[in-house]
Amino acid sequence: MPRMSHRNATLVGFTAVLLWSLLALFTVGSAPVPPFQLAAMTFAVGGALGLVWTIGTRQGRLLRAVRWQVFAFGTAGLFGYHALYFSALRLAPAAEAGLISYLWPLFIVLMSGLLPGERLKALHVVGAVLAFAGAALIVLRGAGGISGDALPGLGLAFLCALTWSTYSIVSRRFGDVPTASVTVFCLATAVLSALAHLLFEQTAWPAAASGWLSILALGLGPVGLAFYTWDYGVKRGNIQMLGVASYAAPLFSTLALVAAGIAEPSTVLLISAALITAGAALAARASA
Repeated sequence: MPRMSHRNATLVGFTAVLLWSLLALFTVGSAPVPPFQLAAMTFAVGGALGLVWTIGTRQGRLLRAVRWQVFAFGTAGLFGYHALYFSALRLAPAAEAGLISYLWPLFIVLMSGLLPGERLKALHVVGAVLAFAGAALIVLRGAGGISGDALPGLGLAFLCALTWSTYSIVSRRFGDVPTASVTVFCLATAVLSALAHLLFEQTAWPAAASGWLSILALGLGPVGLAFYTWDYGVKRGNIQMLGVASYAAPLFSTLALVAAGIAEPSTVLLISAALITAGAALAARASA
């Protein structure tokens, strides 16, 4: 991927947020495929997409200079996040687990102050908290109480948030590593997910053509192209702005579900939109 301005690289990274907002919609459409099987299938598509791009742009030679530790780190980030996320949803209520796992944008903003050349400002923190409040309204609307049995799952959700935020922050330190390396991350994650599926799940295939199309869409978008654009954005763009803007994902995800008739519209969406927009605006001003 050619070099571009700091601002444009941030916009490239934000396309990942837009793609991730379709994750829930396409995941619902892929039923009854179990989680690890779904991860194996979609990451295989995402890896194949990257392979075509890498070969087409003749970047394969750049991968020879990448250390194996980087490949191990990237694979651990992608596979670890999804393994923890799926496990958390099995052990805890989806709403609460989803909220805790969505602490990762806040962690990115706060941890970004540790990066060379970056400075965390008060407006970054205020913007992140406002945006988190907006995301929390979406995730928690209609949620029930929490039992003690759910605590292990909530703990895994917290680890999930730490995993993705750490992956994103450390990726910034690997700024010289080509984005084509994400191809290897995806293919390795597909293999590990397939092994986990064989160990822990029963195989199930989509019952209709729409299910196969949902899996293909997941692999091309939220579990494919999104990881490549996110990698470029966090390495070349404004990582603090990306962290705050990531809170738009649950908003866009809910809007997509509403448009598809899967979820009901609510005034909560308007309040959440205002909080998320205000948070992103504050972060943008702090970064200006």
